[in-house]
Amino acid sequence: MATRRLGRGLDGLLPTAPSAAPRPASGVTAMVEQLHPNRDQPRRHFDDDALQELADSIAAHGVLEPILVRKRAEGGYEIIAGERRWRASQRAGVLEVPIHVRELSDAVAFEAALVENLQREDLNPLETARAFQRLIDEFGHSQQDVADRVGKNRVTVSNALRLLKLPDEVLDLIDSAQLTEGHGRALLTAPDAGTMKKLARAAVSKRLSVRDLEKLARAAATGTKPDAPQKANKEKSANVRDLERRLSHALGSIVTVEDGPGGKGEVRIAYGSYAELDRIIEQLT
Repeated sequence: MATRRLGRGLDGLLPTAPSAAPRPASGVTAMVEQLHPNRDQPRRHFDDDALQELADSIAAHGVLEPILVRKRAEGGYEIIAGERRWRASQRAGVLEVPIHVRELSDAVAFEAALVENLQREDLNPLETARAFQRLIDEFGHSQQDVADRVGKNRVTVSNALRLLKLPDEVLDLIDSAQLTEGHGRALLTAPDAGTMKKLARAAVSKRLSVRDLEKLARAAATGTKPDAPQKANKEKSANVRDLERRLSHALGSIVTVEDGPGGKGEVRIAYGSYAELDRIIEQLT
């Protein structure tokens, strides 16, 4: 399976500084309190465990990559790329961080933040979809434009955007990793929003697979009787359920942990399509 690369990357998005205004020299720093998060940051969720790991690394080695910022009219700097590093620096007690200052328009700043997160595989499926939608609504891009700018194909962008047609209740379940992107796509075949929400609740409570949910949604749409879904997993310890929750959130897919005797067991990662499997593999490699 070929690894996809972003077509332009940050270097392709950021304008080259004119010769009269050379790039800032290395070693430019700012106090942590001078930096402010980007109100248009496409990423909404920051995994606490991953943030603590980064904070521990920063405490030991410092911030190795400068944070990309632009000046604010009211003073200080707005973060364009590197909010995780900024948050982790605060947690680590670091007072000063390296920065790279650029003059960027709102459109370029938002696009740079989106591309950086996509390059790092930091966005969950809904964060990605919402960012794509903003590029279309606020900056006038077509789906093909968005695909070209972030190095995806148009079908990938289109499939991501379809998730936003789900009811808010279902979107919240995907955001919290109780349901996967594959579950969301399966629910889109249901006949109405009420049925989508009902099936989503059942999928969570019964831990239905994507395939089982597809059968139920298709049956609801056609008025036929579905096959009986697989039985829910047996009761698990709180530690195992918490591990499943954290792994599911990190990967954006339903992860099942089967704890066996002698400290042995299995970890299963559910996926609803080859595209989703490709995304999971990219995150793990």
